[in-house]
Amino acid sequence: MELLQIKKEIQESRLDQTLGLLYGEATVHAQRKRYLDALNAFAQLYGGGDVQILSVPGRSEIGGNHTDHNHGRVLACAVDLDVIAVARKSGNTQIRLQSEGFGMDKLSIQTLRPVENEHFTSKALIRGTAARLQTLGYTVGGFDAYITSNVLKGSGLSSSAAFEVMCANIFSHLFNGGKIDTVTMAKTGQYAKREFFGKPCGLMDQMASAVGGFISIDFADPENPLVQKIDLDMAQTGYTLCIIDTAGNHADLNADYASIQSEMKAVATLLGHTVLRKCNEEQFFTRLPEIRAKLGDRAVLRALHFFGDNARVSGEVEALRSGNFQAFLNLVIQSGRSSFQYLQNVYSIQDPRQQGLSLALALSEKILEKNGAWRVHGGGFAGTIQAFVPNKPADVYTAEMNRVFGEHACYRLRVRPVGAVRVSE
Repeated sequence: MELLQIKKEIQESRLDQTLGLLYGEATVHAQRKRYLDALNAFAQLYGGGDVQILSVPGRSEIGGNHTDHNHGRVLACAVDLDVIAVARKSGNTQIRLQSEGFGMDKLSIQTLRPVENEHFTSKALIRGTAARLQTLGYTVGGFDAYITSNVLKGSGLSSSAAFEVMCANIFSHLFNGGKIDTVTMAKTGQYAKREFFGKPCGLMDQMASAVGGFISIDFADPENPLVQKIDLDMAQTGYTLCIIDTAGNHADLNADYASIQSEMKAVATLLGHTVLRKCNEEQFFTRLPEIRAKLGDRAVLRALHFFGDNARVSGEVEALRSGNFQAFLNLVIQSGRSSFQYLQNVYSIQDPRQQGLSLALALSEKILEKNGAWRVHGGGFAGTIQAFVPNKPADVYTAEMNRVFGEHACYRLRVRPVGAVRVSE
């Protein structure tokens, strides 16, 4: 659709129903302005033409902390913070992508192999996405795009996964008639991050972002993960999903994150497998003295966390489907305590004086007085915690978290029912 025509449709409120679905009725006016600003920014960069508007949400991990990379189960949901893109075909092999607040990425799809000096850059993610999709038989081509995001960086809401999925979403709608399914988008994003960007990662972030809604994912077969939607209306539970950003420093934490995966897999290797999901838990306990001696106690504790949290996800799903929200909350607390005690990703041993996550969890327990749930959110070590807060004391909880961790530290989120989409349909 021509850029000026899309602007007219937004100004005349013809996209309000879609915006209400994605963000909630109360924020439609603000979203109209956001989308118009993005279209204007695109026009200033590239001019007009036939463009598409696309959206990919951030995600919140609900259950299964660091289980996906060992082929475990996870529970996650998409949230109402997202990445939006205005994009059009360039008519050549060149890609130009401008992310708000960053320099413009320029690359050619004539080179679809890892480029050494692009490691840990957005260019690597774009190139890796194009390479993978072409290998899978999809059409790729050059495009111009402007991207803006309100997914909080460093929040555990996975702004990076939303960007990775967005790259696939652009190729899907510009060159493949929207035919690339969400699971393929997610797996493509993971491939780009691992093979081109240079960071090992599981698949949960990309999958939750691409699929949307409240979902359980079983990675027993990572090439064909079992994704199931859960019919849950958070508004009917009497609780609000909150993310609290403790403003911790994420610098130099790659080794902390990598150690979790490597130690879990070292235990699995000792038990004769590549991942813990394939290991027999009884055999693990039988061989504990040997595993301790060879790998150390932390690896043992992290394996204990995997076995426990992998099982807890099934219990959480059952509780939600049966309408027993209190049982679900109890399991969320158990998961959080396992992350703290066994997984040990609540603070980094590199700087034990900095324990913002520990403090946020302690304050949550004090304020909510066992009426709700709280846990570390996402990768851990710094950043955010997650809390399910009863609606009635939500204002008190939010005010206290903001007082301690800074203005706007506490975000109240809405579960978004859909994942990667084209908005301008």
